[in-house]
Amino acid sequence: MRLTILGSGTSMGVPVLGCTCTVCTSSDPRNQRLRTSAWLCHGETSLLIDAGPDLRHQLLRQRVTHLDAVLLTHAHTDHIGGIDDLRPVTMRTAPLPIYGDAATLARVQHVFDYAFDPAPSLSTRPQLEPRLIQPRFRVGSIEIETFPVQHGPHTIVGYRFGRLAYITDASALAPETLARLRDLDVLILNALRWQPHPLHLTVEQALAIVEELRPRRAWFVHITHDLDHESTNRRLPPYAQLAYDGQVIEIDEHI
Repeated sequence: MRLTILGSGTSMGVPVLGCTCTVCTSSDPRNQRLRTSAWLCHGETSLLIDAGPDLRHQLLRQRVTHLDAVLLTHAHTDHIGGIDDLRPVTMRTAPLPIYGDAATLARVQHVFDYAFDPAPSLSTRPQLEPRLIQPRFRVGSIEIETFPVQHGPHTIVGYRFGRLAYITDASALAPETLARLRDLDVLILNALRWQPHPLHLTVEQALAIVEELRPRRAWFVHITHDLDHESTNRRLPPYAQLAYDGQVIEIDEHI
């Protein structure tokens, strides 16, 4: 199984518009962070996790030509804002299943109402099939498990794929969720910055979760311009590091 980090940045991305800080003006490409999203492949099965405003650029950069489904964590704009850019994908794979919880699917169908209008249209539109997530379900060759994640006052969705777990925008993980995240090869987890935030884990909070769950490897995403890639990673243990856009992570399914 292979996971590609399409974006590792927070809702404003990095560089932040108009900012001249050392990270936003850095020449290190790992400090250039599109909105958080990922692409998961196993055999012939191809899944997109979240579809933010940078989706077109992300799919072009990684040369993604086919998707079997889209998995949404929640309906904030930095996670659904690029759904219209799925139009050419759905011309080849129509309709494209798009999974989420009830609140997320309702928001998508409101924001992109034209995509779900049964009336004929003279213009192209994404052809999407909303599907409500289940505790366990399968897309192609990939078994998927879902679990709740606390995002401030909101409850959003995390995903587990065998020995890989993907969590973004968490502010806390309940004990029952932690219990479902044991025995991982790879954990993808948000780590916004060092300073506290009401909606997101800090680096220290994310690291504490890693230490409790003890996956073989952990990669942090949804990162602000407060964190320089190289200097932050020097402060972190080798098994828990900041991810970067375009990073490809191979997941060992047989450990």
